[in-house]
Amino acid sequence: MSLNASATQIVEQMQRDAASLRITSSKGPLGETLIDAGAKCIGSIEAGLQMARAAMGGLGTITTGMDRSTPLWPLTLEVRSSQPVLACLAAQYAGWSLSSGDYFAMGSGPARALARVEPLFETLGYREQAENGVLILETSKPPVEAVVRKVADATGLAPDHLAFIYAPTQSLAGTAQIVARVLEVALHKANDLKFPLDNIIDGAASAPLPAPHPDFLTAMGRTNDAIIYGSLVQLFVKGPANEARRLAEKLPSATSRDHGRPFAEIFKAFKGDFYAIDPLLFSPAEAIVTAIDTGETFRTGTRHMAMLEASLG
Repeated sequence: MSLNASATQIVEQMQRDAASLRITSSKGPLGETLIDAGAKCIGSIEAGLQMARAAMGGLGTITTGMDRSTPLWPLTLEVRSSQPVLACLAAQYAGWSLSSGDYFAMGSGPARALARVEPLFETLGYREQAENGVLILETSKPPVEAVVRKVADATGLAPDHLAFIYAPTQSLAGTAQIVARVLEVALHKANDLKFPLDNIIDGAASAPLPAPHPDFLTAMGRTNDAIIYGSLVQLFVKGPANEARRLAEKLPSATSRDHGRPFAEIFKAFKGDFYAIDPLLFSPAEAIVTAIDTGETFRTGTRHMAMLEASLG
């Protein structure tokens, strides 16, 4: 199993479908593949779903549906994975900070598993070798040469074996690929709570898909609030039922000190310092944890409909 090989296949499919996805593919100055999914092109929701599939190394099934329980924003995104730890933490988590001069972007995707520059990989114990690498960037600009070289050096791959898919939060694709992290935030919080990751064997999650907004702060607020106040996650875990119960009790976003205000308002209150916000806020609104060894299921949390509808417009 190679996360990067699977993601490379998705990149190649995106290139073949570029016209229908309303995206563009080009080569950068060092030979790197650049896929613009929503910066200078319109992009699409499907382009965002493909970005998310690539970000998960091909180990996630991501679909959309209509949910009448959220009448103002019924379009819902659903994510499932039978390898949630690898898909979400070894690949999808946006944990690689990439900067040079005025350029900055958070990198996610399976190329992280080649670079292994994040402490998280010591916890995961996962290592991968691949002929190609794929990285997803939440930005409106392609990576500058210095960033491409940094990624090449860290992954051990030549630039012409790297693919970068990028889209800003304000785009259709950017909105979709961020909301598609709804399962990932549950896995990341489980890790923060010191729950044994090896015991998480399957997972599914859903969240409403908001409309994009041209203002970055508003767009960021909508995508975060869709998860914090409108999502549902179910994890299937091994081990004692009391550990599953404790995980369910601590997973919901309502356990955070910063819960109860729109994310954009919280972000402003902390003067744009993302890291000053309580990290436990980034979690699902509702959690269901099933202990497969006993057959017991524990349910906690609730969707905050008033907050969700106020935030999404």
